[in-house]
Amino acid sequence: MALKPHLLAAAVTTALLAAAPAAQAQEAGEAASRSPTVLDTLIVTGTRIADRTVAESQSPIDIITPEALSATGTTELATALARALPSLNFPRPAMADGTSGVRPAQLRGLSPDQVLVLVNGKRRHVSALVNVNGTIGRGSSAVDLNAIPVAAIERVEVLRDGASAQYGSDAIAGVVNIVLKGAGEGGSLVAAGGEYSEGDGTQWQLSGDAGLGLRRDGGTVHLAAQVGHQDPTNRSGPYQGTAPHTGNFPGVGERGFRFGEAEVDQFAVSANAAFNVGERSQVYLTAIASDRDITSFAFYRSRNHSGQGNLLAQVYPEGYVPEINQDAKDRSAVLGYKGSSDNGWTWDLSYSYGNNDLDFHTRNTINYALGVDSPRSFHAGRLEYSQDVFNADFSKALDLGLAYPATLSLGAEYREEEWRQSAGEPDSYFGSGAQGFGGFTPRNAGSYQRDSHAVYAGLEADLTDRFSAGIAGRYEDYSDFGSETSGKLSARYAFSDAVALRATVASGFRAPALAQQNYQAVTTNINNSVVTETGTFPASGAVAQALGAEPLTAETSLSYSVGLVLQPAERVYVTVDAYQIDIDDRIVLSSNLNLVGNQAAQDLLASLGINGVTAARYFNNAIDTRTRGVDVVGTWSVPLAASSLDLTASYNHNKTEVTRIAPNPPALASLGANLERIGRDERGRIEEGTPRDKFALGALWKLAQWDFSANATRYGEFTSRHASIAAQDQTYSARWTLDTAVSFRPATGWTLTLGADNVLDEYPEETIFVNSTSGMIPYSLYSPFGFNGRYVYGRVGYAW
Repeated sequence: MALKPHLLAAAVTTALLAAAPAAQAQEAGEAASRSPTVLDTLIVTGTRIADRTVAESQSPIDIITPEALSATGTTELATALARALPSLNFPRPAMADGTSGVRPAQLRGLSPDQVLVLVNGKRRHVSALVNVNGTIGRGSSAVDLNAIPVAAIERVEVLRDGASAQYGSDAIAGVVNIVLKGAGEGGSLVAAGGEYSEGDGTQWQLSGDAGLGLRRDGGTVHLAAQVGHQDPTNRSGPYQGTAPHTGNFPGVGERGFRFGEAEVDQFAVSANAAFNVGERSQVYLTAIASDRDITSFAFYRSRNHSGQGNLLAQVYPEGYVPEINQDAKDRSAVLGYKGSSDNGWTWDLSYSYGNNDLDFHTRNTINYALGVDSPRSFHAGRLEYSQDVFNADFSKALDLGLAYPATLSLGAEYREEEWRQSAGEPDSYFGSGAQGFGGFTPRNAGSYQRDSHAVYAGLEADLTDRFSAGIAGRYEDYSDFGSETSGKLSARYAFSDAVALRATVASGFRAPALAQQNYQAVTTNINNSVVTETGTFPASGAVAQALGAEPLTAETSLSYSVGLVLQPAERVYVTVDAYQIDIDDRIVLSSNLNLVGNQAAQDLLASLGINGVTAARYFNNAIDTRTRGVDVVGTWSVPLAASSLDLTASYNHNKTEVTRIAPNPPALASLGANLERIGRDERGRIEEGTPRDKFALGALWKLAQWDFSANATRYGEFTSRHASIAAQDQTYSARWTLDTAVSFRPATGWTLTLGADNVLDEYPEETIFVNSTSGMIPYSLYSPFGFNGRYVYGRVGYAW
């Protein structure tokens, strides 16, 4: 049942008032009235000015504090950000091969790889995975946010604005800058655990951080670590088809499917250090290492799957669910030297290294071509991405006769990238391959490199006491597809201390990822209950070009934003920002080109050594899109006599339209009119697959020893379009979720928390039967809040 607005308000009020203790301390309210607000936070994202605050920013920017990140029971950074930001979407797909474990997040309804992720202002490496299944973010190769330990984070700055001119490729939708803890003192230890109300998905996590001061040179080192485990969940429905039911089998039970969260073991450590060199310079080092062992589940194979009843009677007499295991390793390090000179110049010279290694195994499976002696577990191959980045940044305050000095910034960047796809063991791809996730073949394997260099400049100034403006430009040249130039203009005018207007116009670009250019494999896909053996082929390769593909080029963008910044009363802050983002030659993965019954296409692929494929696809630049939306964010900090109450409200409305689809190339058109590179399912995923709007309300009541929080989120409706049958399209209704928590501080440094995410046990609307695989996949992979129900957790923390 959806939560109505008046019931929501009552639930929030009841959660807060019912838990209030009789005794309240006067000093809590006094401390709250003295504490700085988030508006006073100095920002380092989207500006080169050293003392720019949130309230003074020319672009919309959100500051996500450690308290906001830990306000729910989640241990995942991407999930915490999705609950804190109305413009960020993080679905939780299942049965989607690698995407079930390495899930992408998206900003402002755009592709996950159209947002740039920084750590301490330095470019974070992307995942080696390319998302090729029917999920939100299909076709993207994005940063894995969940590889970054939450225990290490001081705050997250989210710039909701195009910033390619300032940071380079990918910053079309915005920038997420994760600022790590760097203090040389203090620390914390936290133990947390919880379980879903259906009795599965048990989780636990231990985390901690500590700052160390170095007396000799005044340097600091801040260390953090976390370790945890998550059990899988299963939200599959009962089989309701007409074929004979397959019955039960060990580890799965009556449902015969695994449709839910993956099983995860994870460990991460980080270090953030700075060492003074003389009075004006500093050497700094940042390092993060993360290991995750992720096991997700493929489509259930019945006891007579593919006519293999005799074989399976000897091996899996009750059928089986193949398991897809990813051993995900992330490593990153930044070494830099920064300081200032006597003539007013500041500099920052740095080297950054990043690497993501995904090792795939298929378990609890079989290769039918090997018969009864087939192994039950296979090494299916490996994907790896690495980058090396050299940056040189310079800035100087200039006296131009204005009200304040202007800031000139200059810089250069050199980046090397490598993406590698390695074959699995021969048994994993022999014949039809291992069921569930066949191994990469030697034909799929390869190593691909490129380099790029860039120069950029910017000028920011407060032209008067009320008017500030900035201009930035960047030229970047890639070894594999050419060069791009981008620019940005921004301005802010304060009519008074209570009202300001800000606006930006920016051009941007995104280079095609190496994985998008080179990934190739044949995988089993399920789209609207139809199972296909789908081949993904590189756009520059012979197979894709035979189907009309052309080498990929960069996508380019032009974005506009205009916003109001309102501070009508003390401790009240409201921003309203409207935006439009036009993207030309957008890089997308084509729809699955159905080759069943198309003899001409089958013969063409056979002449190129490809057999047994029932669908094909490749990346292309075939569409232009326009995204329009508005973000509204409001905060009100209410100092009370013996406590404080922080209220927040935020809203995002977002709509993307495909404004151009290039005609089918002649090579593809000659194979049949029904072969469309951008079919109605892919267009629907881009235009309607994410909620049209998202609305969030939050309340945090702080007392001397107690905190009470309630956060309600309304996820708007979204639509799943069928590939060819409009009658099977489905629009899913909007849903409310409510997260609540109570924290108690029994003694100095200690905090005990009891909470529940989705406390009202809300589920998305169920999928219509014809699209539900005979009832066994009852929920959409697009659901913006997953489909696992209520999660109850407890947490014990000690801080010093």
